[in-house]
Amino acid sequence: MDGKKIDHVGVMVKDLDASITFYQDVVGMKLKDKFTIANGAKTLAFLGFTGSDETELELIYGSNDNFPAEGRVNHFAITVEDIEAEFERLKGLDVQFIHPEISTLPNGYRNFFVHGPNCEKVEFFQR
Repeated sequence: MDGKKIDHVGVMVKDLDASITFYQDVVGMKLKDKFTIANGAKTLAFLGFTGSDETELELIYGSNDNFPAEGRVNHFAITVEDIEAEFERLKGLDVQFIHPEISTLPNGYRNFFVHGPNCEKVEFFQR
């Protein structure tokens, strides 16, 4: 198989509007598309950072209200250029941090996690 990239990550959500607001206001994504499928039973919203060929986040509403404690996706990572600046920016918002500080991994990469509105983990990651 040829090398490919991840096209999108789907996250099942309980409240589509709250999730769109979180990913726009907290993470900094833009709503790129939103539509219904399955005769209006499900709504899909796609968010991203730019208009380029990027990996998108797909929010799925209307499938199932039985969520495990960590949401429908364990986590996904957002690349940032300045981890300290992002950490400080998010401290000023109504965001639930999973750990109270930035971690440094054995390979030197740095990260921290916050909870999304559906208890999914969102990782902010600097290589």
